[in-house]
Amino acid sequence: MKTALITGITGQDGSYLAEYLLSLGYAVYGFVRPSSFDPNEKLEDFLGKTPVKLVYGDLRDLTSIERALREIKPDEIYNLAAQSHVGVSFKAPETTWEINYHGVGRLVHAIMHEAPNARLYQASTSEMFGSSPPPQSETTPFHPVSPYAEAKMRAHLDFIVGYRERENRWNASGILFNHESPRRGKTFVTRKITIALSKIKLGVQDILELGNLDAKRDWGFAGDYVKAMHKILQQPVPKDYVIGTGEYHSVRDFVNAAAKTLDMSITWEGTGANEIGIDTKTGKVIVRVNREFFRPTETSDLLADPTRAHNELDWKPEVNFGQLVEMMSQSDFQKIQKTL
Repeated sequence: MKTALITGITGQDGSYLAEYLLSLGYAVYGFVRPSSFDPNEKLEDFLGKTPVKLVYGDLRDLTSIERALREIKPDEIYNLAAQSHVGVSFKAPETTWEINYHGVGRLVHAIMHEAPNARLYQASTSEMFGSSPPPQSETTPFHPVSPYAEAKMRAHLDFIVGYRERENRWNASGILFNHESPRRGKTFVTRKITIALSKIKLGVQDILELGNLDAKRDWGFAGDYVKAMHKILQQPVPKDYVIGTGEYHSVRDFVNAAAKTLDMSITWEGTGANEIGIDTKTGKVIVRVNREFFRPTETSDLLADPTRAHNELDWKPEVNFGQLVEMMSQSDFQKIQKTL
């Protein structure tokens, strides 16, 4: 039985990864921050009664990381913990750097001393490509345009690639493009869309406000992507892999697909910040643009070139864009309907 330690286990990716590793027979431990919030409750919402064991600590506290590694002696470590919201990173850049950069450094150093034979997976991000034009592959230059992306890029280069090359550490990363699910945080644009349209359909909300409707992202299903994480750590040589679908869609496309799932239809009028979405059946404006939701600097359209993952990992996504949007929309509609 292999032992895995997952940081960020209570998040979307962490819960899907725990579920998958348990199905493979792993002993799974979660590294969680001490708080008044009981992480077991959130995990049980996702997984039911689960044999996941929790250890308390914080990526801002080296002693707690070292203690966890000594106690667990993991074979594999998946670092999914982060300040993961790009928009928040503009408002809290120091916190973002403390967790997303310095936290990774503490973890890498602790592994060297306390679990030198463990393999480390780092959750890198397509946001590191920033203003580089699509499609983006492992050889595409990084040009981050947010504090989140900058911190992730520096951690990737300094601690994952740097220590792999200088110290011969078994460090690898997945450069994951946008991946969503019914477990996605409610503040992210995809859940914001599916929740708001469900409420509008049920008559408990009037309008959905969004930022840049033209932004294009390569959206996949988180449950598929955690399988790629595991495959990355099973390779004979540590490498970095771009993980995505190879297709991208605009925010407007996501809204249209979610509306279709809920038996709604939207007609678009206007352009830019003046664009509105009108419910075809009622004639009411149900979507409008709000400049407050624009990022200070916008990335280029993000589109993965996952050729290396296809060829070396034998990995391809199983859930397509339409299936993903339908899954999320139906889940939120049913949850909200039960509360009414």
